[in-house]
Amino acid sequence: MNWLKQQSRQENLIYLVMWGMLFAAPILSMYVRTLNNSTFAFSWDDVFFIWQKFAIFLVLFLVHNFLLAPLLIYRHKRLLYFSLTAAIIAVFAIYQCTTKPAPPHRGPRPEMELMRPHAPRTAHHDAPRTTPHAPRTAHHDAPRTTPHAPRTAHHAPPLFVGEHDIVAVVILILMFGMNMGIKGFFRSREDHQRLARLEKENLEQQLEYLKYQINPHFFMNTLNNIHALVDIDPEKAKDTIVELSKMMRFILYEGDKHGVPLSREFDFIRNYLTLMRLRYTDKVAINVELPAEVPDKTIPPLMLISFIENAFKHGISYQHNSFIDIKIAVSHEQLHFTCRNSKAERPNQEKGGVGLKNVRKRLNLLFDNHYTLDIHDAADVYSVALAIPI
Repeated sequence: MNWLKQQSRQENLIYLVMWGMLFAAPILSMYVRTLNNSTFAFSWDDVFFIWQKFAIFLVLFLVHNFLLAPLLIYRHKRLLYFSLTAAIIAVFAIYQCTTKPAPPHRGPRPEMELMRPHAPRTAHHDAPRTTPHAPRTAHHDAPRTTPHAPRTAHHAPPLFVGEHDIVAVVILILMFGMNMGIKGFFRSREDHQRLARLEKENLEQQLEYLKYQINPHFFMNTLNNIHALVDIDPEKAKDTIVELSKMMRFILYEGDKHGVPLSREFDFIRNYLTLMRLRYTDKVAINVELPAEVPDKTIPPLMLISFIENAFKHGISYQHNSFIDIKIAVSHEQLHFTCRNSKAERPNQEKGGVGLKNVRKRLNLLFDNHYTLDIHDAADVYSVALAIPI
């Protein structure tokens, strides 16, 4: 995947910058010293000597980064990782303690300088040794050590005594820890991105599932209305088919989109209400209030029709007067939808309704917690108030 390659490039760029700065530090330090001290000469030998030290750490870093760290980060083989890492640190510690490369000299030292004792030369050494009349003491009778006298053997200190050795091992451990921290950060970000992609795909699948539930349910109710009108009023049935074709066109071309213009959604509601008015008599008062000026905003398709269908399904009485009041307003980047309907003694028992449960699921998937839905089921009136961001 492209985002995986991008993360790998970002991680490698961080390492490249860090090691580049580390290898450039000796050159910059040497250059600053030459500026501050005119007697100090720039020496590439000193720089190469420091680079040789850095090269050992760089090789171990590459081994850890490309071979060891993936064992823990990607394969979760903890025992193998810690065993190999401990072995490398132990080998490095032994090498560091037993290998003492001498720093480069700026030039050959005089022969007499190499032969001098390490004790500093003072004025006492330049003074005459004794006078003819000076009494001889035990100090003068002691045998003198000449510059060419052999020195006693100097034994190397035991392992882990040198301060530089301990510091080098600690630096190596910290370097491995830094490498693991960076790799862990990018792995965590990779997991979050993969989880977000899976959640998005799951969201789209659930939305498609709910959408395909709503559309057949709507068409089933509409066809039932047409079936009821064919024998009662054929002319109204023909008009109903025309209105149905308009709604089918909307669902066919707009229903699979993530959002449709508010004006198109409002036209769909008007067509649906026109169809329902053809079916019912004057005993059913259908009142609708839509904004006169529709803003250039979008809304998920078929979001409001489920509440309107529910009002006709449960609020229409064939024996008594019934009402359905629908109001839609837009203000402050929100759409406010209210629907009130009377409650019939015997609600329409048509099967196939998707119910408010699926509508809530769709709202949760689309808007998370950024919507409000209030439903009041009173004795005679059923009301729904919905506010969603647009």
